[in-house]
Amino acid sequence: MQKWTEEITPKTSWFDIRLNEVWRYRDLLRMFVKRDFIATYKQTVLGPVWHFVQPILTTLMYIIVFGRIARIPIPAGIPSVAFYMSGITMWNYFSSCLNGTSNTFTGNAAIFGKVYFPRLVIPLSVIISNIVKFGIQFLLLLAVLIYYGVKTGHFHFGVSWALIPFLVLMMAGLGFGFGILISSLTTKYRDFSVMLTIGLQLLMYASPIVYPASYVRNVSEHGYLIDYNPLTAIVEGFRYAISGNYSFHLSSLGYSFAWMAIVLLLGVVVFNRTEKTFMDTV
Repeated sequence: MQKWTEEITPKTSWFDIRLNEVWRYRDLLRMFVKRDFIATYKQTVLGPVWHFVQPILTTLMYIIVFGRIARIPIPAGIPSVAFYMSGITMWNYFSSCLNGTSNTFTGNAAIFGKVYFPRLVIPLSVIISNIVKFGIQFLLLLAVLIYYGVKTGHFHFGVSWALIPFLVLMMAGLGFGFGILISSLTTKYRDFSVMLTIGLQLLMYASPIVYPASYVRNVSEHGYLIDYNPLTAIVEGFRYAISGNYSFHLSSLGYSFAWMAIVLLLGVVVFNRTEKTFMDTV
């Protein structure tokens, strides 16, 4: 009896995600990661060096504006350069993942309309390629920590560093989940792409990127609201991991993890549902 190599069946279930297909197309995933990385530096003189330039200039600006002019205090357990750069490094990864995955359907409609492959491969390639960029900026942050370690004679490379991969995965999960959810909604409502630009700007200042969360809690009676931001515990946890004596409670990561799990599940389910009909609306 002849056996078919491929079988086309209708998808009717919201949870018929078929993640095993993504694994089968892992070679295509690697190709898209390579494409994204090459396209970023094509026709540039400095190439990956730009990932050093951006956090350096941004850190200097934050030190002048928020440290010298606004005089927002930062905890004594971490140098000001490392404080601002750590926030920038984590925020850049989150915003890059969110922006890169939010246009999956609208930006790749031409490819999706010609050949079949698991659509999740595209946003996953964005998450992986941005890991490389995060790694470059993390090396810069590591160089800053080593410099201050030599200068002060205090190095911290303890157990808390084991948190960093977990925190990065949580940031990736939030960026991926929100990104593919917005991508699914923009197939019908293009307003979400405009709202994303505005929302990201507001979210950065509502997150402890340029100030410690403890400062907000102390200066305002409504400062506790910052703890409802799922990014707060991740950014603060990252600073705790690299410094060791930064005020932080590990239990607060449970809230951020719950947010990540819910947004990730909701995003994948809605994305899976949208991919069936998006060619009729894009």
